[in-house]
Amino acid sequence: MKSRTKQNGRPLLLKNRRSKKIDVRFTEEEYALITRLEQQLGMSKTDLVRIRVLENSANLLINASEMIRQLDSIGSEMNRTGNNINQLARHANTLKKQHRLSPEIIEENNSLLRQWTDIQLLLEVTLRKLIRMMGR
Repeated sequence: MKSRTKQNGRPLLLKNRRSKKIDVRFTEEEYALITRLEQQLGMSKTDLVRIRVLENSANLLINASEMIRQLDSIGSEMNRTGNNINQLARHANTLKKQHRLSPEIIEENNSLLRQWTDIQLLLEVTLRKLIRMMGR
């Protein structure tokens, strides 16, 4: 029978090893808040404190479920707006076929469409920034 050598688990880190420890005391209210944040954000207490202390506000702590609700709401609103734009375009085409489409209506619709497109692009840029910040 072969003798097995004992393996000691994963290899030790030689660089960036966290070997120093700081003890911190919190009040009951502070600890409850940290525990709530831990559950809401899906991060350990250690990571929460480390991010807040070392990186201050460079990394935003984000309530993921609230952010998803807000993004869902924004998406729904954008869809409703898109539907309204389609209805306006359909109505404008109907008026055009009846030769009742005035240049003022065309200009107003084009102006509103440009505004909507600008807002949509700004929203896209903002969401990309948010995603990048979350990835840090």
